[in-house]
Amino acid sequence: MATAYSGQSATRTIAPLETGNATLATAGLTPVNDQFLTLYIMAVFLVLVIPFWFLPGARTIISPLKLYVIGWHELCHMIAAILSGGKVTSVTIDPMLGGCTRVDGGRPAIILSSGYLGSTLLGGLYVLAAWHTIGAKLTSFATAVGILCPLYKVRDKLTLLLTGFWLGILVGFWFIDHASPLRWYSLFVGIMHVFFALWDFTDDRLFKKTNDSDCTQYALMFPKTQPHHWAVGWILFEVSVFIAFTFLGLAVFKMPTDQMNAQAAAFLPT
Repeated sequence: MATAYSGQSATRTIAPLETGNATLATAGLTPVNDQFLTLYIMAVFLVLVIPFWFLPGARTIISPLKLYVIGWHELCHMIAAILSGGKVTSVTIDPMLGGCTRVDGGRPAIILSSGYLGSTLLGGLYVLAAWHTIGAKLTSFATAVGILCPLYKVRDKLTLLLTGFWLGILVGFWFIDHASPLRWYSLFVGIMHVFFALWDFTDDRLFKKTNDSDCTQYALMFPKTQPHHWAVGWILFEVSVFIAFTFLGLAVFKMPTDQMNAQAAAFLPT
């Protein structure tokens, strides 16, 4: 039921409602400012990661990033093994063969689940960070450490050269347009992390990599199931996490590009 008022009080009643509606629209999930650009680049990266992960030549180019993604996945297995009372006996990290963590003792179901879970959640944080330059600046430190750490296990000349290349891009982005290109770096790495179950299972089933996927290990642990059952479940989980962090970024980081650049310029300025 509508109620009409006259006089000055009518203006005071209507004005807050208009302001409230405007605030509600701003706080919703409708993209504003450069959020459209972020969504477009996100869509491009979702397609672009696929050939870069699987195709010969292309996957070699991003091998330092793959080593970081695989290394983090195996680290999650190792942490879960130690916390559940197990002992890590060996670790393999290879951009072409995948990763493998061998454990004695512990709780196998927890250890196995920790890899996909840790990869997906870290990827979600990277995707969220890509919505603001300050967030991307913070994730760039994690990326630098993550790219360098696998060199403890992999030290061939090509990997060293490519590691220097990707670190050089990471550092260079700090000095371009208030470090805003770091947002796209964070987004690309985030997509690699968040959909790790998809890459892992596809590598195993289509390219027959040496180290089995976690989905295959689930099927061995639970003989009445098949690897693709676990793959579907984990991929659906990853898609849900990706959408959730995307919506969170849309809802939270609504500000003009100039304001974001000003904030980024004040935080660790370059």
